[in-house]
Amino acid sequence: MDILTLTGIAAGLAMDAFAVALSAGVMLNPLTFRQLFRLGFHFGLFQGLMPIIGWLAGISLRKFVTVFAPWIAFILLCFTGGKMIHEALTGNDKPVKRTDPTRGMTMVMLSVATSIDALAVGFSLSLLGVSIWTPAITIGIITAALTVIGMLLGSRIGTLWGDRIEILGGFVLIAIGLKILLGSV
Repeated sequence: MDILTLTGIAAGLAMDAFAVALSAGVMLNPLTFRQLFRLGFHFGLFQGLMPIIGWLAGISLRKFVTVFAPWIAFILLCFTGGKMIHEALTGNDKPVKRTDPTRGMTMVMLSVATSIDALAVGFSLSLLGVSIWTPAITIGIITAALTVIGMLLGSRIGTLWGDRIEILGGFVLIAIGLKILLGSV
């Protein structure tokens, strides 16, 4: 597989992570290096591991996973997006401790939800007889980089537009979930 094709696949897979990172950056003000590292590392790690898992599973699990993967991503993204919208709307009336999307189960849910499509890429690569190691590493690195860029942009936007952008970010996550779900039908 040539480097241009691989880079295109990696960038395409990283777009969900970028959009989620943009939303996370909006929520986190001020943004710390630790938060940037955590989300970038985890999104990159999950995005790099999912093609390996898909590649190893190969044809045997393809039918099962491809049926449920869009639903899993949809549920996780809708839950997280709904939570963001709720926190933004209730934050103006009373103090609410906002969830840090770079910690705990929220980070794990987002990492899984944004990397489910990479599982299908792993399946495809196994059918094509392509070695998985270079694509997995490339996908992970590009995703980590775009996650950090997204968080930095989101933080800057969030400073300018506050809770309105956080609400928009929640709707973006829900829209990504719907796109994944409807794209599978």
